[in-house]
Amino acid sequence: MLSIRKIAITAISFTWCGLIIGISFIESWLKFRAPNVTLSIGLGIGKLVFGVLNKIEILLLFTIIIISFNIMSQILKINKLLFLIVIIALVLQTFWILPILDFRAKSIIEGLKPIPSFFHLYFILLELIKLVALFTFGLLINKSINKKI
Repeated sequence: MLSIRKIAITAISFTWCGLIIGISFIESWLKFRAPNVTLSIGLGIGKLVFGVLNKIEILLLFTIIIISFNIMSQILKINKLLFLIVIIALVLQTFWILPILDFRAKSIIEGLKPIPSFFHLYFILLELIKLVALFTFGLLINKSINKKI
């Protein structure tokens, strides 16, 4: 039973990594290179896609928490630290950065020009931190499975 849970946690972690890579590092900037996609259209798509991604990430986070609830004492401390980093990054994005970026995107769509800020870079930095922490977390969980088999 323990290995099945660890396999599920590993699969969810790597699936989450794929979502981050696919959306944050490929789709997000690529859509602006498509023909006839204006800044307003691109920002509107971005708001929608990142809003849905954020909800999926929260679901994946809680799924990992639920699956690992009874086995958390058997998970290495480094794994717990990595997962805590993922939680902190997601909380910062959800409650601090995404609302600001949504407001900025809405302002630009409405024709306003907000003052320059670094929030987009903060979001990217948190995505990188989250991606590395999730990938390492998944690798370490997978490694612990392979030791048992």
